Amino acid sequence: MKAIVLEKDHDLRIRDIDIPGDETLGADDVRIDIHTVGVCGSDVHFYLHGSLGPFEVKEPLILGHEASGTVSEVGSAVTNLAVGDRVCMEPGIPDPNSKATRLGMYNLDPAVKFWATPPYHGCLRPSLVHPAVFTFKLPDNVSFGEGALVEPLAVGMHAAGKARIKPGDIALVLGAGTIGLMTAISALAGGCSRVIITDVLQPKLDLAASLGAVTAVNLNTTDVADVVNDLTDGWGADIVFEATGKDAVAASVFDHLCPGGCVVFIGCPGGSVPLEIVKAQTKEARMETIFRYAHVYPRCLAMMGAGKIDLKPFISKSFPFDDGVDAFDYHVEGREETVKVQIVVAD
Repeated sequence: MKAIVLEKDHDLRIRDIDIPGDETLGADDVRIDIHTVGVCGSDVHFYLHGSLGPFEVKEPLILGHEASGTVSEVGSAVTNLAVGDRVCMEPGIPDPNSKATRLGMYNLDPAVKFWATPPYHGCLRPSLVHPAVFTFKLPDNVSFGEGALVEPLAVGMHAAGKARIKPGDIALVLGAGTIGLMTAISALAGGCSRVIITDVLQPKLDLAASLGAVTAVNLNTTDVADVVNDLTDGWGADIVFEATGKDAVAASVFDHLCPGGCVVFIGCPGGSVPLEIVKAQTKEARMETIFRYAHVYPRCLAMMGAGKIDLKPFISKSFPFDDGVDAFDYHVEGREETVKVQIVVAD
């Protein structure tokens, strides 16, 4: 089938590719005609560098892991989905018999097969086969574009769950990229009375400020400490979400946290981060980390279906499948106003 294939770093092509055995429909599987796929930062990292952490592109790899589509065929044992259903999909397929999966932490299964993470192909292709248990119907009021954004939203929702938000909490989100924005709306949906979000790119902060009870802080012009102190009467934020992945920012997470507060590490720093443990101890800070997500897709879709979360403002630009390479290059240009670039595989 024709797909968007990464041959090696800086070599992305739309071409036919054979995927032996990948299209066999099992009893518990569904076949999905792909409609929309989001371009993620990890896809771009593979495009630019040919690797990400320990994962290296050694053979041609189909990119893409944020997707929505339509069920075109169902396995004999599938009862919760039918042909014609509009769906989105969790891109990670764990080993159902692993200890992590049996304990409910399937996102931590070392043997997980995650789309577009070598050696597993992604979803920038016309169709694929996927387990029905990781395939979810879209509410009628949710578009394919929004459905393809459920994957990054799930990261924010997972982080909000780890924070154990109490109604009325004030949260600080460090970073207004896609994941930071998803975390901000998840924190509001989870019960925060206000979210403070920081960045240096004003267009993203302007978008954040339009999302509701959000105070956007441009670090080029404003000291976030002044804002936090003003909004909390000097007490500090109840929750700090680190969503930049930058070493220096991650090292500062306790500066604006209240006594007894919680820090959630979402971003992935590139090196070792020096944490002031004594500063954390004197606040009895609780620290949480996340890796992808688990058990949150149904919650995301329920919130979207109820109109509690609207993802339409985050779709910055869409490209047709035949211009898919241009979509990656557009993302690489790093336009300040861009949040999510998507590729429409089939209308």
